[in-house]
Amino acid sequence: MKKKLFIEGMGCQKCVHHIEEALKEISAVKSARVNLEGRYAEVELNQDVDEDIFKAVIDEAGYELVSIE
Repeated sequence: MKKKLFIEGMGCQKCVHHIEEALKEISAVKSARVNLEGRYAEVELNQDVDEDIFKAVIDEAGYELVSIE
């Protein structure tokens, strides 16, 4: 299962790395890849994850989750 997370507040490659590492801390996340130019993260999951968990992890990392597809 894949999800696309649209994120605001990223400005550099350090932001990309920070968000990828934060998302990988969620146990159901198999992989996370952030696209800085597109301002989104593509996440591959082992199982469904509640949107509130994504929001909390991204907020804690210092960014804003705008929407999920």
